[in-house]
Amino acid sequence: MEEIRGKICGIEYINRIRDNLLDVKMESLLPLYEDLRSADCIICGGSGRSLHSLNIAMSQMATMKDFKVVITPDDPGFPGKDMYDAAPKLERKYENILLLINSGSGESEDPKTLAEDLARYIEETRSQKFKIGLITSNLDSSISKIAQRYGHVVELTGRIRERPSEEYTETGIMGDIFELGSLSLLQMMSEAVFQNRSVEGVHEMLEEEFPVLGHMIDDNVDSEAYDFCVDLLERHGDVFLGGKGTANEVMKMTAIRLFHIKRFLGDNVYIARGVNTPRPRAGDLEVLVSYSGDTRPVVGWCNIFKSLGGIVLSIIGNRGSLLDKLSDRKIVLEEKVEPGQPRRFYMRAAYLLSPLPVKLAERLSEKGLKLPEYILNWYHSVIE
Repeated sequence: MEEIRGKICGIEYINRIRDNLLDVKMESLLPLYEDLRSADCIICGGSGRSLHSLNIAMSQMATMKDFKVVITPDDPGFPGKDMYDAAPKLERKYENILLLINSGSGESEDPKTLAEDLARYIEETRSQKFKIGLITSNLDSSISKIAQRYGHVVELTGRIRERPSEEYTETGIMGDIFELGSLSLLQMMSEAVFQNRSVEGVHEMLEEEFPVLGHMIDDNVDSEAYDFCVDLLERHGDVFLGGKGTANEVMKMTAIRLFHIKRFLGDNVYIARGVNTPRPRAGDLEVLVSYSGDTRPVVGWCNIFKSLGGIVLSIIGNRGSLLDKLSDRKIVLEEKVEPGQPRRFYMRAAYLLSPLPVKLAERLSEKGLKLPEYILNWYHSVIE
């Protein structure tokens, strides 16, 4: 594995993500960045954590003062049963439509179907209103070949070592390096669009952000609140993760990896108010994310959970909020951003929660229970 340029974080794979992002050539990013700037409608495509990463960053586009329409094929308002069916309706409503796909492998079935359907529509109609953009680690993939014909592709290196590993602090778990890296890249692209900066601004913001991010992670993963959370995860008990809007995308990213480990231990991880979410038991853990700390449904979940004997850790952006006062433990990621501006809180929360399953796996390994990655891959392939 190549030597990293210098440590900004004690979690090794965070340093690797930083290096991979700074290796992205701005001239290769420019065409996709210009497509993003000119789009008045962005359709998000991906699978699993890659899709959640994309949704987190693009949600910041949707909240801007001069907002762009951001939708996914799973949204109730998506105007068709598939991309081919929706394309003519989208074309009548918008001038510049970008199908933006985030896929490390470039072979995931859901985004591949989206790309194939849109490519068929463009071929048949010769429409000039659609572009396909892709962020991937595999330039030779099926989706990449389509995107190169009808738009632009950006290569972002993911994990280099593919052999099974237990060194999760160094490598992350499975796709962590690509999924978090693409989140940062997309977040900074969104901010650069908002600030009307050139593509070089993306690189500059990444360089500025990672020392902040590394310091934030180091401060918190060794904190009493984080250790308390890992202690609870190590015990027998279920975990509930909750947030509204963009925060819910952060929790889904966290749930996927955490579930692989907790399921191996005989426990479950649930998304709060999911269709299969059971009543919690005393001693279960709930992790909540809310920038304001005052989001009424999330505060309600906290109150109910605690009334049933559960324990709540909250990640919030504001001290003195209701979740700050009600939670058993909290981590505060303060950020002052004016309404209508992109905020980094959700990206930072995703990074902060990423080492949680890593720390749990390390703790179990110290006590003699090693979790080789092929076991986690098995759960990943069967469950997802």
